Amino acid sequence: MTTLPERPHTALLVIDIQNGVMAPSSPNRDAVIANVSTLIDRARAAGAPVVWIQHEDEDLVHGTEPWEYVPELKRLGTEPLVAKSFRDSFEDTDLESVLAERGVGRLLVTGAQTDFCVRSTLHGALVRGYDATLVADAHTTEDLTAYGAPAPEQVIAHTNLYWSGQHAPGRRGGTVNTADVTF
Repeated sequence: MTTLPERPHTALLVIDIQNGVMAPSSPNRDAVIANVSTLIDRARAAGAPVVWIQHEDEDLVHGTEPWEYVPELKRLGTEPLVAKSFRDSFEDTDLESVLAERGVGRLLVTGAQTDFCVRSTLHGALVRGYDATLVADAHTTEDLTAYGAPAPEQVIAHTNLYWSGQHAPGRRGGTVNTADVTF
């Protein structure tokens, strides 16, 4: 029910699953990576676009090991890679044009970190007219309790809860588990 009716296709967004982002303390790190890998395989088999989002800043310097995607995930050279430096993957990037070229109006969102780039991108997509579905078991975050944040498991659960009912005129959010994803 996207407000972009001329864009009937669905794309998988793989946000910031980079060595320097996927902390060893991230809950269910290995399961999240495995779920994202499963979704990538399904998207490719269905001919759906897989769009890779890669953050770069002073901590994730282009070309360094922390900036690289985790070794378990392999991007095909034909799959778009969107470089970003803000939390919302749409801000000051070519993501919108990448999606428009492919006729995409519905997004399945995966990645890290739940409470930063994933959440910001979900909201950015919804306000730009996309249906944006969060894959509930394919995102994670690091432990920031030392800074006053809730435990990462609570951040993930809360994000899944509030995004499950997210909607706007002509657009919907929602959540889905990896096992139930269709392209």
